[in-house]
Amino acid sequence: MDFLTSFGVPMGMEQVGRYVVSLVLAAFLGGMIGVERELRRKAAGLRTHMFICLGAAFFTILSGLLAGTLGGDHTRIAAQIIPGIGFIGAGTILHSRASVTGLTTAATIFISASIGMASGGGFYVLALLVTLIALFGLFLLGWVEGHFGLKPVLATYDVFGASLDPMLVAVNRILKAEQQSMHSVNVVSLGDSCRLQFSVVAGSNEHRQLLVALRTDITFARVQSSEAR
Repeated sequence: MDFLTSFGVPMGMEQVGRYVVSLVLAAFLGGMIGVERELRRKAAGLRTHMFICLGAAFFTILSGLLAGTLGGDHTRIAAQIIPGIGFIGAGTILHSRASVTGLTTAATIFISASIGMASGGGFYVLALLVTLIALFGLFLLGWVEGHFGLKPVLATYDVFGASLDPMLVAVNRILKAEQQSMHSVNVVSLGDSCRLQFSVVAGSNEHRQLLVALRTDITFARVQSSEAR
């Protein structure tokens, strides 16, 4: 404490205890959100969310310390956390021609930073409340989406037949009836037959209906489907 005070940093025992609580709580709350992302095998998991929340808390504390020691606006450093986190969140979003993934993880990173700022500012109850709300949305609402097939997923279909033109006509007819569209079309010749591969973004129930419609059509000799994980 005396060492820090000699450099002009006011550090009483009570203040040090508050900083320790803020940092430990931030790491714990960020880790709770990270565990859910880790269980879902997302790129940004336990350590990423824990470090982001911890870093946001520390920057919030440091902002107040520097302003109190050197003068200036104590919110300037903390204000730069938001664009910095936005840059990290953008890196978790993967865009393809068929779909956009990683939006939920980018949102949880943004939430983790806000929880860290609240914890660093001493708003412990608020930080805990936001964490619980976020976990509610991730676990319960995620289960609802999966159970009722509400979340669109990318699935790849392989249809086999003797001739390409009748297969294309049949696929377009079925997709129009199911109100779907295909992406990433690929045709492979297999000697006396051919394979038409395409992707569709739809809910789980819609995929099941589409697969049934394809398999009951006599144009195709065989139909396969696989969902992207």
